Amino acid sequence: MKTTALIYNRQNIYFQLFFWSALFLFGIARTYDDYHGEMFKQLMIYNLCHWIFQVLAANFIYFFLICHFFDQKKYIKFILYLILSLYFISVANRIFIVDFAEPFFTNEPKDSLFSIFTDISYLLFHYTFPIISGAFIFISMMFFMRYKDEKENTIQLQKEKTELELKSLKSQLHPHFLFNTLNNIYSLSLIHSDKTSQSISQLSDILDYILYKGQKKWVSVTEEMNIINDYIALESLRYTHERLKVTRNTSIKSANFIPPLLYLTLVENAFKHGAGKNVEQTEIKIELETTPQHSVFRIQNTCNYISDHNEKGIGLKNINQQLEHYYQERFTFIISLENNIFNVEITTPSQYD
Repeated sequence: MKTTALIYNRQNIYFQLFFWSALFLFGIARTYDDYHGEMFKQLMIYNLCHWIFQVLAANFIYFFLICHFFDQKKYIKFILYLILSLYFISVANRIFIVDFAEPFFTNEPKDSLFSIFTDISYLLFHYTFPIISGAFIFISMMFFMRYKDEKENTIQLQKEKTELELKSLKSQLHPHFLFNTLNNIYSLSLIHSDKTSQSISQLSDILDYILYKGQKKWVSVTEEMNIINDYIALESLRYTHERLKVTRNTSIKSANFIPPLLYLTLVENAFKHGAGKNVEQTEIKIELETTPQHSVFRIQNTCNYISDHNEKGIGLKNINQQLEHYYQERFTFIISLENNIFNVEITTPSQYD
């Protein structure tokens, strides 16, 4: 972030040096053919004074008024402060010329402060309009550059989002799950179990969810939990009650939304690093709570292979990347390991886009 800001500031400095230098030289070239000698020197001083306040006014209008009021859609304040700013900058420009510039080439009496502040028409045509003309060109160029940068950033973010989602999708469902599930369904079919058709339907629902709803930006928490229930049912076919104990506690008080496959990855990790590695009984506890403000998902599993979790597998890294992409900083992602119990907790806003 610091490097990006440094590059932006450097580009802004280079642009301003080029732009304001070109504008000043253009003003000199425009008057050179019409005036010579002493008159040209006076015009040079006047142009320099106007040029200084054009630079100051344009930067103040863009970097303060536009960024703090116009961009925040505070249009009334923006217009009010713009008018006041143009007035006081014009007055300051006039005072600067009267007190510091004109004494070099004229002995005429100075204008009083009262006349400077009250002669609105003179300020408007000789000071405000030149300031506005320079500021307008500068601000237009800045808007064009900002639009160009935002467009490039949007394209880059979209590219990163696509790559992230593809990477996440590929890692969501471990291939071993599909292989083992098909083997289990095949075994059920050999003994003509009543669970065969149900298992096929559950596997079909999971694959449909991953291939189609997994491409959406948001899914309801209820849809995600339904797929998790199917996943647990299919995984449970591999283990006896002595080997696996799964408890679920849900409190859905609001129809919240999350990125698809977010919770499913955590459940898969719990089976992979829990029941898949333990020779003793594995306990998996799943808790979900939704309110109009947020969604909280907690999952814990017993594990003996501590190093696997400490290395923080691809699934957990992808989840963190997804959370940063979808929610920026408006989420919490807590991972802990105590007494061979691995805990993960995710808190996200109820609605976010």
